[in-house]
Amino acid sequence: MKTAVIGGSGYAGGELLRLLSLHPKFNVTIVSAHSNAGELIESVHPQLHSYQGQRFVSNDEINFSEIELVFLALPHGESAALIAKIPAQVKIVDLGADFRLEDRTAWDKYYGGSYAGSWVYGLPELSKNQRSAIAKESRVANPGCYATSIALGIAPALAFIDSSDIVVVAASGTTGAGRNARINLIASEVVNSLTSYKFGGVHQHTPEIEQAISSLAKKPAKISFTPILAPMPRGILSTITAKLTKSVSVEEVHSIYSDYFSADSFIDVLPLGQLPKTNSITGSNKAIMQVAVDEHTNRLVVSVAIDNLGKGAAGQAVQNANIICGLAETTGLISDGIGA
Repeated sequence: MKTAVIGGSGYAGGELLRLLSLHPKFNVTIVSAHSNAGELIESVHPQLHSYQGQRFVSNDEINFSEIELVFLALPHGESAALIAKIPAQVKIVDLGADFRLEDRTAWDKYYGGSYAGSWVYGLPELSKNQRSAIAKESRVANPGCYATSIALGIAPALAFIDSSDIVVVAASGTTGAGRNARINLIASEVVNSLTSYKFGGVHQHTPEIEQAISSLAKKPAKISFTPILAPMPRGILSTITAKLTKSVSVEEVHSIYSDYFSADSFIDVLPLGQLPKTNSITGSNKAIMQVAVDEHTNRLVVSVAIDNLGKGAAGQAVQNANIICGLAETTGLISDGIGA
C-alpha cells in the first residue's frame, strides 16, 4: 500500500519511519515535514539508513489521490486542518489528539481551538469489542502515550474498584515532550533530576483517560493524574492506585488481569514478584504490567511500563493500521525490547 507519513521529522515520526521500513505491506512513498521540507531524512534521523537519499517534502507537494494510507504525526490542532485535502477512501491513523475526545467541552478546556469531532479510539486491547470497532473504520484516533498505559492498567479492575477514586503518578522520558528546543529539556536541566509538570490535574490526557474508562465502567470515572519528567529519552512507567470495593487477594487480581489480556499479543502481565522496567520494552510495541493489593489502605496498585514512542505512539499506530487494512495486527511489529 502506498503510504504517506505527515510530520516525519519528530520523534514519533522518526520511530514510525523506522517501523514502516520493516513492514511487508506498507510502502512509504512520501514523507512530509513542514519546517524541514527539502532536507534529507537522514540529516534529521541519522539512524534511518533505509531512507538514504530521500527528502522531506511539504504537505502542499503531496497528491493524496495517489496514496492509500496516511499516518499523521502532527501537533494537536494541525491534523484536522489537513483532513479536507485527503480523499474519503484513504485510510488514516492520526497520532495527534485532534479526534480523540467525544466531548467538545473537554476539548475546549484541555486543548482549545476548533473542535474537529471524534474517530474510533485506537486502543485495541481496551475491551473485547474495541478491536472489532476499529476494524470497521477507515480512520482511527491513536491514543496518547500516558493514556495508553493508564487505561490499560485500569480496565481489567473496574468490577472491583471505585472508578471515581483513581490516582496516577507516571514518569515519562523526554521524547514525550516533542522535538522542539526548550531550555527545560536540555541535558544540563534533565540529567540527575526529576520534576513534576502540568501539576494539579491539568494534563491533556486526563479527559481522554476518563472517557475511555467511563465508557467501560458505564458511569463517570475520575482520575487524579500527576506526570513526571524523567531523565531518560523514552519510556513511561505509570503507577496507578484505586480504592477497592470488595475484598480480593493479589492472586485473584493477577488472575483477572492475566485472563483479560490473554488473547493480546502486545500485553504481558508479569509473573508475581517481577516488576516492569522501562528499558525492557524500549523499541517494542509491548505493554508490561504488575499488580498488588495494598491491604493497609485497601487499594489496588498497578505498575505499567510502555515505550512512549512504541505502544504509546508509532507502534500502536502501525498496529491500528494493520487492523483497518485487514492484516494481522502484529505485522511489521516486534515484541522484544532492545534492552540496555
